[in-house]
Amino acid sequence: MGKSKDKAGKVAKLPKKKCCVSTTKCNRCPLRMLKEGTLPPGYTVKKRKLVKVGVKKSGKKAA
Repeated sequence: MGKSKDKAGKVAKLPKKKCCVSTTKCNRCPLRMLKEGTLPPGYTVKKRKLVKVGVKKSGKKAA
């Protein structure tokens, strides 16, 4: 009893942690994936680096 896989068993490639700034963008470039809309949910690119989007935790509590 195996599970069926989408797209003939292909696994989505995760983007690199940092852009290599090459003139021809590689397949895992975070900038290219952001532009195409193939970046995984919960991630964005800031200053050519892949960052996780989430709720910020504040150090101070409201009194």
